[in-house]
Amino acid sequence: MAKNILADKILIIDFGSQYTQLIARRVRELGVYCEIYHHQSSLKSIKDFGPKGIILSGGPETVKQKGSPKVPDQLFNLGIPLLGICYGMQSIAKQLGGRVELADKREFGHADLKIKNQASGLFKKIKSKKINVWMSHGDHVSKLPKGFKSCATTSNSPIAALYHPTKKIFGLQFHPEVTHTPQGKQILKNFVRDISNCKGLWNSKNIITKAVEEIKREVGDQEVLLGLSGGVDSAVVAALLSKAIGDQLTCIFVDNGLLRLNEGDQVMNTFKDRFGIKVKRANAGNQFLKDLKGKKDPEHKRKAIGKTFIDVFLKEAKKNKRIKWLAQGTIYPDVIESAGTKNGTAHVIKSHHNVGGLPSYLNLPVIEPLKDLFKDEVRKIGLELGLPKEILFRHPFPGPGLGVRILGEIKGPYIKTLQLADDIFISELIKEGYYDKVSQAFAVFLPVKSVGVVGDSRRYEYVISLRAVETIDFMTAKSAKLPHSFLEKVSNRIINEIPEVSRVTYDISSKPPATIEWE
Repeated sequence: MAKNILADKILIIDFGSQYTQLIARRVRELGVYCEIYHHQSSLKSIKDFGPKGIILSGGPETVKQKGSPKVPDQLFNLGIPLLGICYGMQSIAKQLGGRVELADKREFGHADLKIKNQASGLFKKIKSKKINVWMSHGDHVSKLPKGFKSCATTSNSPIAALYHPTKKIFGLQFHPEVTHTPQGKQILKNFVRDISNCKGLWNSKNIITKAVEEIKREVGDQEVLLGLSGGVDSAVVAALLSKAIGDQLTCIFVDNGLLRLNEGDQVMNTFKDRFGIKVKRANAGNQFLKDLKGKKDPEHKRKAIGKTFIDVFLKEAKKNKRIKWLAQGTIYPDVIESAGTKNGTAHVIKSHHNVGGLPSYLNLPVIEPLKDLFKDEVRKIGLELGLPKEILFRHPFPGPGLGVRILGEIKGPYIKTLQLADDIFISELIKEGYYDKVSQAFAVFLPVKSVGVVGDSRRYEYVISLRAVETIDFMTAKSAKLPHSFLEKVSNRIINEIPEVSRVTYDISSKPPATIEWE
């Protein structure tokens, strides 16, 4: 019997901060389950969730503006520990009778925080009286609510942290969840584990045990179908379902011909041969090419790829009349995006190209064993289940595959050229130790020709652009500063080894204004 790993929970109320999901990940790293609810969630839904502590996120608004988001007033009287971060702290202060004003000097970036006292345990084990923190605010609390005390200051924020000595209500103007606040994890641990009295039962082994029990109970002796792409999420779902129900799982791998070099064979070798999972491979590259003919617009290509996927998948799925469930690799960020964090529990399916519309087409109930997990948690579970690191820690790959890395119309020769160029780039990144230092790297095929010189003759061939970025959240990104000597080596290999390429460029665009992918 699995331990009740959901007995202790933290609720995060979202006010629109770009760091909200990061707060949740930090709480889970502390071994405690949490969910994200919208700031307009009802008091009933909050009580029904049963949190032992509540964290209020930051946000882009100002509390001084009419109609700005508010903390539900009833939260202050529930007797549940409450921690406000940035906007969350300002909202606590204003609603309880304090004052928030526009600061004379805004604080964005590093700041030195002077700790005045331990704030009823919030700063426990923070040995230094002066620590570095990350600030991001224009307003600040200028007057404390009745009964509250200041427990930390910076040069521009006389009240950089506050607390109520008896009510377990706390506020931090800085962001403890970011790595730029080196001791932020300890502060969050103090709140989550000690002040909120949460045990640390949320870990990979316990999550797997719980998931296996739930799958067995839900599925029974019935059969499950999974669309296996070879990506992280579907790979972990396959391994988890295989552990729970064994031969009751059937996977369909649709090879669209738009995968990386030899990727189809790698998927089959891993799951069919190594794990003994029933995998049916649908080699549909020619069908995808046929349906993509003449399409140049990126959205038209995406829709065509999505439609063909569904057609091929359904054709294979209908061959097995015993299937009673459809499994999907939905993860918690997908749920958040789909549900708009309305209440943190809506299980709306995000329309990925590889799963969109399938539940309605197949008329099957859906099982989503990863729906409560973040990507980093999914990877940890995959490691625990024995999946290879090269699958779990591979760079993100778009759903339409190379279809959005070939500009304009997709043609068979273009795909082959891009596969070879991309493979050279990635293999050199791995060889030189750069692969794990960048967040995403790939090659792009440009359907324009440029003159080149090979030996004593000129050639007029295509252009490949290389792209490598560094990012934390993929919301923003900057181009990776790879050494010029490395890029030169990759360029020489691509041009010398692939006759169809005469020129290689390196994309130095940041996001924004550019996107990470080219289409």
